[in-house]
Amino acid sequence: MARRSRGTPRVANRILKRVRDFSQVKGTGAIDIDITRSALEALGVDYMGLENLDREILRNIIERFDGGPVGIDTIAASIGEERVTIEDVYEPYLIQIGFLNRTKKGRVVSRAAYNHLGLDYAGDDSDGTDETDDDMQMSLDV
Repeated sequence: MARRSRGTPRVANRILKRVRDFSQVKGTGAIDIDITRSALEALGVDYMGLENLDREILRNIIERFDGGPVGIDTIAASIGEERVTIEDVYEPYLIQIGFLNRTKKGRVVSRAAYNHLGLDYAGDDSDGTDETDDDMQMSLDV
């Protein structure tokens, strides 16, 4: 549970309460590894700590906006969630684990997120700068 709680006590407490409830209803009342795994699977919390809405945000950006860049207001409108909720609750963790990047043009899904979701990466590997591979090689030669 700790690994899937994003290092956030609020999330850990919420998950613990749900696992406890799950154990009381579906199990013996004792929390063990099997009941914890079953509960987390039923809750939609994967091994990286992503929940259904996290995956929905990433898939939405990938499928509707070709991986980005896309503005936060557009993301909020397209999934029916408040902008402030996305910015305060979901986006920081997605950025922290390297699945989402904020650029001047908007949010962009990273290759790691595509891999995690099991999708083919169709973007480029640039970091948003205009520097080409030849420019980088010339600067290394100098």
